[in-house]
Amino acid sequence: MKSSRSGRASPRPGSPEILYEDEDLVIVDKPAGLPTIAPEGSSGRSRSLYDWVTVHIRRRNPKGRAAVVHRLDRDSSGVVVFATGGAAKRELMDRWNQLVRTRRYAALVEGTPPGEAGVLDSWLRENRAGTVYEAPPGSPGALRAVTRWRLLETGGGFSLLELELETGRKHQIRAQLSAFGHPVAGDSRYGARTDPAGRLALHAVSIELERPFGGGTVRAESPVPDSFLRPLRGRQKGLYYVPGGAKHRPSPAAGTPAGGADTAGPGTAVPGGGHMKEKSKQAKEPKKKAQKTLKEKRKEKKEKAANKSEE
Repeated sequence: MKSSRSGRASPRPGSPEILYEDEDLVIVDKPAGLPTIAPEGSSGRSRSLYDWVTVHIRRRNPKGRAAVVHRLDRDSSGVVVFATGGAAKRELMDRWNQLVRTRRYAALVEGTPPGEAGVLDSWLRENRAGTVYEAPPGSPGALRAVTRWRLLETGGGFSLLELELETGRKHQIRAQLSAFGHPVAGDSRYGARTDPAGRLALHAVSIELERPFGGGTVRAESPVPDSFLRPLRGRQKGLYYVPGGAKHRPSPAAGTPAGGADTAGPGTAVPGGGHMKEKSKQAKEPKKKAQKTLKEKRKEKKEKAANKSEE
């Protein structure tokens, strides 16, 4: 099995990186904020991952051009597959479900889902504004979407999930997690109220697929961004995250209060674009009033010692 190289250094922010390539495929690590292809109506100067890959291909084949096989949203990041020509593109698109063995994503979501793992199985439909939503099974224009999820870590009002796609619908992960009650952090379009990473916290971690004309299996991987991990430890450091420009700090999860003051300020810039503020003095004052006396502390200590001996 052919694989992407391991132990590689992380690319500089905003810079794509080649994970794997051969005569038929180029697999790239896409940074957040870079569209897979230029949006319709954009100027010829609009930068896209497609253009970047085409330039790379033409270094060895002046007449070569990248061929888009699948896409990631502009604000998501991670593994994207391109074909190096029309024949490979047709083969990949015609047999995509047969050739692709696994596609895994990581998402930082608001709140904590019930259980350790599960399956999101629903029907999705797109409205005129391009937003995807769940619809009754068999509704006109609706397509079935299946996503398997597994809880990796939780903390600070957020959870890190591993997601494996069984289908590949537009905005599948974002729409299903929103309907699940745990939207992807930074995804205001689908109901998120926080933006701890300063971006849509969705990352394509890996893909494993068979080469279009035979010759083995290819696997390419991209590590989970650090900006997804910091919010999980945020409250342990007495810090909290607020979206830039927000007048009030929203709770990380519905019904889950978070520490810190509710008023937003300039704060400290965090790598990834979020903001991090220390708790204000006003927020600490109620804790001072609630402090126990020395007599109460001694009494509580005796009670704990008695309870421990009973166990």
